[in-house]
Amino acid sequence: MILAPSPWWTAVPSVGAALGYAVLAAMSQRLGRQAISGLMAAVWVLHGLALGLVLGMAPVRFGFATTLSVTAWLVFTVYSVETRLYPQLGTRWTLAGLGVPAVLLALVFPGSAYPGLASSWLPLHWALGIASYGLLGVAVAHAWMMQRTEQAIRRGATSPNALPLLALERLTFRFVAAAFVVLTLTLLAGWYFSLTLPAHGWAWTHKTIFTVLSWAVLLVLLGGRRLWGWRGRLAVRMLYAAAGLLLLGYVGSRFVLEVVLQRT
Repeated sequence: MILAPSPWWTAVPSVGAALGYAVLAAMSQRLGRQAISGLMAAVWVLHGLALGLVLGMAPVRFGFATTLSVTAWLVFTVYSVETRLYPQLGTRWTLAGLGVPAVLLALVFPGSAYPGLASSWLPLHWALGIASYGLLGVAVAHAWMMQRTEQAIRRGATSPNALPLLALERLTFRFVAAAFVVLTLTLLAGWYFSLTLPAHGWAWTHKTIFTVLSWAVLLVLLGGRRLWGWRGRLAVRMLYAAAGLLLLGYVGSRFVLEVVLQRT
């Protein structure tokens, strides 16, 4: 198991961010709007600081937990910006609740050390991969909100101030399209490095297979929506399937290596 003691200057912002997420999850319905905005800003800064300290340490360490933490921070970042544009958006407590384990897992499982890079461009490949995780995570969050809104409409329990279902659907598929583009760039970058760096040759590992399958599902989903107007449950289930496959691609593979097999 890849465990390493974290310096206190790394642990403090991580614990602070986790506590902030917990307060948001537990008290989002009781706090005023100004208090929530201030708390969200503090949590965002603490979480970002924790990630910056971890990723800035030498040697660089990275793994499944760090990926989840960065993804959670990206989703929270996009959500924080969107609430400024669309105050009607809900699910703050759910997103905050997911942030707690993401931050703490990254503190306990810092991942594998990368003492040297075969190319100075490799971080770009990693950044694209993490960005695709974050964008697809945002799309999933919007799809879940879309399902909740649809259920409320069927029960006749919609709020007059709620974001319209069609607006949520448009937002969801914009993020799906953005995730597909970035994931395509990630695969192209991986293929390029497989040609230029012998040590990073293309191999049909579990990570590669699951990532390509996720890309294919997104391609079919976007094509089906454009050609045949796919929407509703079919589209949401395909989105969830693509996100699950992508999660298995890197996070699942690294979890097995780091925690189950206890290898780097």
